[in-house]
Amino acid sequence: MPTKTATQSYDAIIIGGGPAGACAGAILGEYGHRVLILEREKFPRFHIGESLIPFTFQPLQRIGMIPKMKASAFQKKYSVTFVQPDGRRSQPFYFFNRYDRETVAQTWQVLRSEFDQLMLDNAREKGAEVREETTVNRPLLDGDRIVGVEATDKSGRTYEVRAPITLDCTGKEAFLSNRNGWRMRDPYLNKIAVWTYYKDSKRGAGIDEGDTTVAYVPDKGWFWHIPQHRGMTSVGVVAEGKYLTRDGFKEPKEIFHREVEQNLWIKDRLSVGECTGEYYITSEYSRHSRYCASPGLVLVGDAFAFLDPVFSSGVMLALKSGQLVGETIHVGLLAGDLSPARFTAYGATVRQGVENMRKLVYAFYDPKFSFREVIARYPDAAGEITDCLSGDVNKDFSQLWSRIREFVPLPDDLPYGEPLGADALARSLPTAQNGGRPG
Repeated sequence: MPTKTATQSYDAIIIGGGPAGACAGAILGEYGHRVLILEREKFPRFHIGESLIPFTFQPLQRIGMIPKMKASAFQKKYSVTFVQPDGRRSQPFYFFNRYDRETVAQTWQVLRSEFDQLMLDNAREKGAEVREETTVNRPLLDGDRIVGVEATDKSGRTYEVRAPITLDCTGKEAFLSNRNGWRMRDPYLNKIAVWTYYKDSKRGAGIDEGDTTVAYVPDKGWFWHIPQHRGMTSVGVVAEGKYLTRDGFKEPKEIFHREVEQNLWIKDRLSVGECTGEYYITSEYSRHSRYCASPGLVLVGDAFAFLDPVFSSGVMLALKSGQLVGETIHVGLLAGDLSPARFTAYGATVRQGVENMRKLVYAFYDPKFSFREVIARYPDAAGEITDCLSGDVNKDFSQLWSRIREFVPLPDDLPYGEPLGADALARSLPTAQNGGRPG
């Protein structure tokens, strides 16, 4: 039978050791705070989401990861390319045409099992305590305040740990957000992805070897093609479920190979090499948490919000939110104040980034939208589009949105992301019914 032991106390408890949790843990550990990361799995472990975009550079630099990334075997990435179903390929969009080639403009295609292991080890080196193969069962409450968690380790021992702040970094599972009933679906972004991995398929040469390709299929579906190190390539298709399951197709393998026939470039790339034989499927990507924080709790990374994989924003938003929340908690610990209001600016900053990227995602999926047409009418819009797609998402894009709305509708901002409190609740409930519908 599991036994309980004496309660341990920390300055912060982090549930989840992925990029968001590891980033926040590294910052808090570096500052000398007692931080505990509880991770359910044993690293390294499989995870999707392998393509880093340029503005992951800043948070990675902040936690000392850039030298480790440069010393790694990860495939360097300098560009993104778009391919039509008939195989016509755009010129690569090279990041160094807008950003410094030695820093922001060179990023990586990663194997998440290895990248996440590096990140978690980095948090350990910075002073965070990490306990893997540990399941968090429930939060500990003092009234409406979370004061810690109950956890069970791999031996079956159940124990309690306490801290003035708990970070939910549990990714799409969003453990405490779901438990609190805060998890909200995006009104329109409900896609299915089917993917697998190929060994020694075709790829570009030289600077183009690590190029991310977005290859279109009918009905605004698309393939990702992400070359990784050791000759591996991640390949997946994303579209509406009713499109991918048409004609009664249900098995991931048969869906994947039928869609390969819908894009000549993808078909050619996979005409050599060998599939690993495993096929994965996931659905209903996009989720938002109604609140960013409540007494004793703050949500970080995908647990706070996750969009759509088309522009590879997930890891960037996880790292950015991890950095922001780590710095915010550090200041709060020094001030003796970790009340929900302390996370107002944090929530607003993360939501601004999510909403900016979300508008481009909505535009992308509109059959009437083309980046080329926008840039043809407004040549100077190319820079702003590049900035947003590269992850420089916390800036005023109002001019860009007004221009894009001349072509297609865009969604209103969703009324989510403030800390839970009487004022936030009163402001959010009347408008939440709109659901951010395009207009």
